[in-house]
Amino acid sequence: MNDASADLTDPALLPAHVLAREIAARRISPVDVVDALLARIERFEPKLRSFVAVYGADARLAAEGADKAIRSGHAVGPLHGVPVALKDLVELEGRVTTGGSANWRERRSTVTATIARRMIAQGMIVLGKTHTVEFAFGGWGTNQHMGTPWNPWDPAHARTPGGSSNGSGVAVAARLAPWAIGTDTGGSVRLPASFCGLTGLKATIGRISVHGVLPLSTSLDTPGPMARDVMDVALLYNVLQGPDPLDPNTRGILPVDPMPTLTRGVRGLRLARMPHSERAACSPEMLAAYDRSLETLSRLGAKIVEIALPFAFSDFLNAQAILEAEAYFNDGALAEDAGTLLDDAVRARVLGGGRISAQDYLATKRRQLDCKRQMAMAMADIDALLTPSTATAAIRLDEVDQSVMPSRFTRFGNFLEMCALSLPNGFTSGGLPLSLQICCQGYEEATALRIGYALQQATDYHLKVPPMVA
Repeated sequence: MNDASADLTDPALLPAHVLAREIAARRISPVDVVDALLARIERFEPKLRSFVAVYGADARLAAEGADKAIRSGHAVGPLHGVPVALKDLVELEGRVTTGGSANWRERRSTVTATIARRMIAQGMIVLGKTHTVEFAFGGWGTNQHMGTPWNPWDPAHARTPGGSSNGSGVAVAARLAPWAIGTDTGGSVRLPASFCGLTGLKATIGRISVHGVLPLSTSLDTPGPMARDVMDVALLYNVLQGPDPLDPNTRGILPVDPMPTLTRGVRGLRLARMPHSERAACSPEMLAAYDRSLETLSRLGAKIVEIALPFAFSDFLNAQAILEAEAYFNDGALAEDAGTLLDDAVRARVLGGGRISAQDYLATKRRQLDCKRQMAMAMADIDALLTPSTATAAIRLDEVDQSVMPSRFTRFGNFLEMCALSLPNGFTSGGLPLSLQICCQGYEEATALRIGYALQQATDYHLKVPPMVA
């Protein structure tokens, strides 16, 4: 990315790392940034419907405070004054957090999520809450009662924005926010990143606190950053990660700064292509983009190798006993009540968890451990496994079959407690984004980001703006 050519006349179009630099240098005011973003929200949001709530007055007030602090030499950090959007699972004390459910339209949070506290402590400005699939339980990005955001890459037809972080994906793609928080239980950061042309990181369990984030599956949920490029994802990930006494999964897991290795390139890294048997699931255009990405990484010095996996990716589409049982524990009471206003597909998924026995749940937990050991052996001398993020580009909403999951290439990462980065790697002939997934062993986020950064330095797909919001 050539920052020198950045157009400072419209700060809403700048990536977060450029905004941070220009704000710190006092060439742009946080007030101008917030005003520009709110103007775009006012202009495009009636069609896009990415936000469930916009905190316009409070965001302007925070921007004024940030501007004064920075001008007086009291900046609290390098991201002071940079706005962010939060998925509507992230609690903010006193604010409504719906979790994508019409039943919780008046549910006010009594706590603030640890990740929100960390961003606010850095001087970041919360623009508002973005839509989510109900209870975050769905990959296509649909929401029957709260509304489905409009994927901005097709102005004529409503297409899947990807779920469950659908609003975050649409808001960042449409330049209504420079970056946003998503959550990923089976692909819910990576699926909207793929369908909306973004870069999104699924972190390893324990890297980022889930305290104050409404749960779907406490064994699998992971919050993560969604942004336009790898640099932004790495910066926000650094703010979010770290031990939290309020989340036992984070204890003993020390943060690892990805920035020192981000620009080292890929020379000498061993990157595995997916098994040939997996290619049949993909559209020709997704496969062509995937092959080009491997060729680019090879040209940059990586060694592309074959890998023999002990399972097929589709095996994990039905390994949902953990997710469904825990979803039923969290949301079963609402699903069992026929008088509640629930998305039909989500209700069916949650109720399915009520039919899972303790034996099935524990057997799946044991299988998870066995599969993790097998995967560790398969990747013993490999730095990353590369796959498409999704089998196809975004499909039309009227073509969605809720019984079919788009998470073929993402779910295994959650089940095996890996980390993964999705980033744009091409476009269909109709102008829809395509996406590559970089999967690494658990706690190797820095490696995934390093590979993604090298690829983005050699390509420009991440710089494209959806035509309807350009």
